[in-house]
Amino acid sequence: MMMTYPPASDRHGPLPSNTAFYNLFASQVDEACSAACNAIAPAWPLDKAIAVNPHWQRTSLALRTVAARMAVLGGISVFPKREAHLRAWTAGDIRSDDLELALGQLSLQNKYSSEQCIDALKCTPHIEQLPLLIDVLDTDPLRYTRLSWRSAITHQVSQTCAGFFDHNQAAWQPERSRGLYDFWRETLQHDHGIGILMGIPDLERATPALPATAKDAERWALERFGLPQSIWADYLEAVLLTVNGWASWCAYLNWQASLDGKYDGNLRELLAIRLAWGALLLECKDDGSAQRAFDSLRQSWNRAPEVLELAAVSLQIDEVWQLASEISYQRDLATRLSTAAATPTAPCDIQVQAAFCIDVRSEPLRRALEAVWPGVQTMGFAGFFGLPVAYTPFATTARRPQLPGLLAPSIEATDTIVSTASNDLAGDGSRMHKATRARKDSLAFHEQWKLAARLPGSAFSYVETAGLGYLAKLGNWLVHPDRDRVRDDLTGVPARYKHLCRPALSGLDLSAKIELAARVLHAMGLEGYFAPLVVLVAHGSQSANNAHSAALECGACGGQTGEVNARTLAMLLNEPAVRSGLMGRGINIPPNTEFVAALHNTTTDEIEGFDLDLLPLTARVVWAKLARVFLHASDQTRRERAGTLGIDATSSHETLLRQFRQRANDGAQTRPEWGLAGNAAFLIAPRNKSVGAALGGRVFLHDYDSSRDRDGSVLELLMTAPMLVTHWINWQYHASTCEPVAMGSGNKLLHNVVGGNLGVFEGNGGDLRIGLSRQSLHDGVRWIHDPLRLTVVIDAPKSAIERVLEKHAAVRQLVTNGWLHLWRFEQDGFSRYAAQEWEPLNLDYKTQVSVL
Repeated sequence: MMMTYPPASDRHGPLPSNTAFYNLFASQVDEACSAACNAIAPAWPLDKAIAVNPHWQRTSLALRTVAARMAVLGGISVFPKREAHLRAWTAGDIRSDDLELALGQLSLQNKYSSEQCIDALKCTPHIEQLPLLIDVLDTDPLRYTRLSWRSAITHQVSQTCAGFFDHNQAAWQPERSRGLYDFWRETLQHDHGIGILMGIPDLERATPALPATAKDAERWALERFGLPQSIWADYLEAVLLTVNGWASWCAYLNWQASLDGKYDGNLRELLAIRLAWGALLLECKDDGSAQRAFDSLRQSWNRAPEVLELAAVSLQIDEVWQLASEISYQRDLATRLSTAAATPTAPCDIQVQAAFCIDVRSEPLRRALEAVWPGVQTMGFAGFFGLPVAYTPFATTARRPQLPGLLAPSIEATDTIVSTASNDLAGDGSRMHKATRARKDSLAFHEQWKLAARLPGSAFSYVETAGLGYLAKLGNWLVHPDRDRVRDDLTGVPARYKHLCRPALSGLDLSAKIELAARVLHAMGLEGYFAPLVVLVAHGSQSANNAHSAALECGACGGQTGEVNARTLAMLLNEPAVRSGLMGRGINIPPNTEFVAALHNTTTDEIEGFDLDLLPLTARVVWAKLARVFLHASDQTRRERAGTLGIDATSSHETLLRQFRQRANDGAQTRPEWGLAGNAAFLIAPRNKSVGAALGGRVFLHDYDSSRDRDGSVLELLMTAPMLVTHWINWQYHASTCEPVAMGSGNKLLHNVVGGNLGVFEGNGGDLRIGLSRQSLHDGVRWIHDPLRLTVVIDAPKSAIERVLEKHAAVRQLVTNGWLHLWRFEQDGFSRYAAQEWEPLNLDYKTQVSVL
């Protein structure tokens, strides 16, 4: 129903001063704007890049409903393109059984036949995208000879945001104290080029009509549009989708503020800017064309509920094919898991316990490690190792989170000097002082050098002076040196002190340390048997000249490597006082057990140990044997991965490793590794449920023993933290594959970094790009990632799983609204959760195993 307003004092004037009506109107505008803003998921900056489901804020709705909304409001595909399914069907990757099962699970077998679904793959679904005011106003006959108003406005708003939010890259910073909207309004009043690009040379004469504040702009625009109040939120969401990249950045700022109990209003101001643009263009149109535009806009949006419903119906077949492709994978997954070894290794035979991050890239290495030395028991645990820390690198004031983006850090870690001789306290204090002074001097000189480069008078001399340094850097990229991973955290620390810089917790008393250690060990399931050597294996990537390098690091560590977390936890668990305190909690760590940290380089599959000089002799002997085992297991893993990277898997050990290392150091390499491409499942179960099963680097593996979790608290933690993180990863890859334009960051070769770390433009403008680049998903011939929804398989009682679903709406919505699949292990197979009930899984999975 259209809301009727009292007549305005003039066509461009404000609403009349009817206080009751105005308050109601303002409240309704505020509600609609908030709803639109709440639909936007955050996007993390480049230096802290983590995977995010770009539809996260919409998961309270059914997947098909969201797919319809995104198509109608933004022209965005949520399901894979039909041509992709057609290729899979033609190749036999999706079978007729898969299609029939999908129709049955969605209760659509009486509506569509298999033949109808197959025929539909040859045509594009007919979905109407609703226009915005800027679209219906852009009616100039010459509009095809210039930028469309939609593109021009997106570019102008994007450039404004780039200038406003850049605190790191530009030497001269703008005045931004009055907020984003005011900054844009002032910028537009001095921009004499945008009107020419849009074919409106007199645009600047209309800018005085812009309201002074963002809230006034929201009300001004919506009052003028005259749309039904019931669809305001939908229209506003469509408006934000035109600048979804910057909207996601603003949502991130508010997300971070909310972790501290605060609010950031930049997203609302961005919405006000985009709304104001539409109303501003009305000032440039005569009354006749403006009225025709209004009529067209209202006619289209009055049909919004009907258009959305028709879109949902049109996408039913796409949902069928999405599920059919997942069933094809699930059949193979179930087969592999059903044939896994079921007998756990006896504790007395375990000489090493190695806890790896659950990242899918650890699965092939864990499998190889167990095959090379059965005396190694591998475990899976979230990569931040349960430490909610913020890390401050040595002798700096910087502070960065080392935990999932869902959480806020609650404890601190920093580097300190610890020598091998633990009783040399006086020597450590002297070394600490000297190393601190040396690093501060180095960082100060570096900052002065950068400042000199920015000063106009020194620009040319700087190039002449520094040119050879840049040439050397370029030369390293070109010759692809065979070098180790560089740890930037210690840049500027003298070499003689670097190996003594060790991260450790700060500000915690003994009781807090004991509580933290007990909680982590309980979550890991490490409360009974402890091997002589327990290795905490974090992971990190290695690449050169890569703006998105953080996206290849550990998502559970906030887009950083997990080195800090693993080393900090190892130091904590080796503290004698902490161990004594743990005994009082029934956790007895044997005196001969030592914890040590390591890092899995996911680009080269090498393992690097840390703080080995602090280990006693007996532990060093075990590590020496383990290091040889790592060499063999890493070589096996490289051979398994080589084919996907175009490397000859039959090369010698040395040649193969050299090729992987050169790839990691190649500044022109757009695909240093495939990251988490291919991810498709998450297991929360003991390792014996999957040991020996070749899962193709597609499965997150988190150890969990329900018999040690009587109250279900660990399961609740796993389903509300790692399960959500893996879902975010899964859907970022899904969205970037299905909608590479709006939800992916485009061609890596065209990227320009914005604001030092905010994100990238593809080229020199347009919206801020979010998501993954094409090179992270496509090898130039075919898509490497298959966009499948995550299949979560849990080994726990039904009642325990259901308690978590009942208690946590966010988790429940992911399952009931179709954002992921939920299974559980049964005595003779699996059951799946559907329609709030468990039903036996019927995938005919005892067929012959296909090759992954």
